[in-house]
Amino acid sequence: MGCEPCRGVSVPCSGPQRTHEQPTVCLLAYAPPARYASSMLDRVKRGLRSHEEERLQEELDEARAIVKRLKKRLKKDGGDPFPAENLVWIFGTARVGSTWLHLMIGELPGWERWNEPHIGKLFGGFYQETGAAPQNSNRREFIFSVPKVRRRAIRAFVLAALAAKFRDTPTVVIKEPNGSIGAPLLMEALPESRMILLIRDPRDVVASGLGAASEGGWWYEVRKRGGAESPQSREEIVESRSKRYNHQIGAAKQAYEAHPGPKILIRYEELRANTLGTMKRLCSALDLSVDEQELAQAVEQHAWENIPEGDKGPGKRLRKATPGGWRGDLTPEEARRVERITAPLLKQFYPPA
Repeated sequence: MGCEPCRGVSVPCSGPQRTHEQPTVCLLAYAPPARYASSMLDRVKRGLRSHEEERLQEELDEARAIVKRLKKRLKKDGGDPFPAENLVWIFGTARVGSTWLHLMIGELPGWERWNEPHIGKLFGGFYQETGAAPQNSNRREFIFSVPKVRRRAIRAFVLAALAAKFRDTPTVVIKEPNGSIGAPLLMEALPESRMILLIRDPRDVVASGLGAASEGGWWYEVRKRGGAESPQSREEIVESRSKRYNHQIGAAKQAYEAHPGPKILIRYEELRANTLGTMKRLCSALDLSVDEQELAQAVEQHAWENIPEGDKGPGKRLRKATPGGWRGDLTPEEARRVERITAPLLKQFYPPA
């Protein structure tokens, strides 16, 4: 009978499945679609190779652009990949209003925010635990034993991280309350940086932490989801938060007193009572050029009164914003415990009226 293409043809059909030295009419009939299919397959392969090569080329071009920017910065800034004078650090401790301040500053044109990178904890925690140990204090083999080398290493690490994170060279406000233990090392390595020491009455700080860590509070829920075995008692929360205040505010205060660059100490109570006026004073002290209208807009945007009611209140991250609210949150014994543990700092910053 012959195959479909060969019907009516006098040449015997062998079908495409058989092989002959001379092509039959049947093979000639199948050849065009076979060549077309092969051609299409080759085009698909070339297309895939082309797409992959294009993607790799884009990644290579991006890497070259980063290297070019870094070389330009190194040449411009005498060896630094990011200008240290473009940094504003916020140190203190948790629950002092650092998030609020960070948001307001970062709202200004040309600014970028870096929210709790924990750089201070990386260096400060390590140094406190190992560098302060008696066996390491004078041991030259200890990696941080040579101050000059330590400063260079920390500076290079921090500025390289900033250069990689921020494509251009904006002014960056870095919120680092929980990394304040490393503030002395960071400011030692970056003396051109601007520094804000943000403090708050330790009794209000502990009361806020107590509300967060007690049952129903946002931090309690975070610990619960993380598999915490048992909730902390009120006594444990008050004790740990008071000691944390001492360590972090104490370290930030040490850095502030030694820092040769622009700096300012801000009390949360001042910021709450006169936000715009305090922000103007901050910008003046840090030699920051800002438009007053833009500053006023940033303050208004993040005002406590403009926060939706569902986003603030008991158990929330934004709880009271009421200086002196500790009197209704702490028992007399808890307040005395906080005062005893934080006595030196409390006496210096919040002396009895």
